[in-house]
Amino acid sequence: MNKALETLKARGFFAQCTDEQGLSDLMDKGPVTFYVGCDPTGPSLHIGHMVPFFALRHLREAGHRGIALIGGGTARIGDPSGKTEMRKMISYEQIDENAANIKAQLDKFIGFDDKTAFSDNNKNWLADMNYIDFLRDIGSCFSVNRMLTFEAYKQRLERGLSFIEFNYQLLQAYDFYMLHQRHGCVLQIGGDDQWGNITAGVDLIRRKLGGTTELNAEHQAYGLTFPLITRSDGKKMGKTEKGAIFLDKNLTSVYDFFQYWRNVADPDVEKFFKLFTFLSLDEISKICSGNINEAKERLAYEVTAIIHGKEEADNALAGAKAAFGGEGDKSQMPTVEFSKADLDAGIGLLNLFTTAKLTASNGDARRLVQGNGAALNGNVITDVKYTVTKADLDSDGELVVRAGKKKFCRVIFK
Repeated sequence: MNKALETLKARGFFAQCTDEQGLSDLMDKGPVTFYVGCDPTGPSLHIGHMVPFFALRHLREAGHRGIALIGGGTARIGDPSGKTEMRKMISYEQIDENAANIKAQLDKFIGFDDKTAFSDNNKNWLADMNYIDFLRDIGSCFSVNRMLTFEAYKQRLERGLSFIEFNYQLLQAYDFYMLHQRHGCVLQIGGDDQWGNITAGVDLIRRKLGGTTELNAEHQAYGLTFPLITRSDGKKMGKTEKGAIFLDKNLTSVYDFFQYWRNVADPDVEKFFKLFTFLSLDEISKICSGNINEAKERLAYEVTAIIHGKEEADNALAGAKAAFGGEGDKSQMPTVEFSKADLDAGIGLLNLFTTAKLTASNGDARRLVQGNGAALNGNVITDVKYTVTKADLDSDGELVVRAGKKKFCRVIFK
């Protein structure tokens, strides 16, 4: 098997392939052009979106040419795959702004050089498309009966599937067809929930360009999907009680990003090392065979450095050490500011935790205190009526407030 495909399999990036042997043979002959797409339906990618882009970097490292397709056109509809209801429509202006943000995030992660990796936007061919011509030329190639067999549509039919969403598969297939025409793209990669859309694109290229015959072998097309990444508890990877783990540090702080990886379950550590870092498999095995907490800290550091840069990773690590180990740099912890006047008057413990957003409400804070989960500078407080005063501050005139085992913040007074 082709070495690049072996790498994807070994690291967990392989679920299905339309023609594994054919793709392997083609990749052995020389570089292939492939693409992965994402729709700018929000202002930032989250970590779950990044799996195909990590695969892109592995394939590029093996000598292949990657396209990051930003769906400025398809975002106007919204992909029904994996969704229980129709996406909320957003303005074209917001989509364009989101697309610019996401392109910048991907450029930072991938490093577009317009040779081995570059971006495109399907708005370029979808925005002004003539619908009647599209139906005649492209819609005639699709069977409604076959489309309804795909899981993405079957699930939504039970809850309601809009006609606008039903068109999405045609548009994604058309994207593959256009990228094949524009850039010689022969492979689409993505999550396993995209299998129906990807195979539709493969089929469209063959129908339109005759890639099923040896005489037209240059028009062969392939699809490859990855398993949908879940945690060992079965929940979606990258989701927390606060929501998704975003790349934009204004939506998810670097510290919270770091802590997400630091707190993954033990069975997930090696899997996430393989998917979300570029360390060798031998080094990953060595790390994961040692102390599991040290392995989690290394995982958190590596992923944070890849996404946010080494300096930000160093700061997050220092903040975590200050919170959990009594060393490091407190200034790198999430920080909440109170006035000195509030402190002089006395701050109720429950109000402190809620205002610091360590608990959602005073009721949650009360339960936290009653469960011995509230601490000030390492001292567990069990009195729900406790009032925080200057006597509770450390030598720097600050507080490190802990909620449970994993949530901390630094409180300063000005």
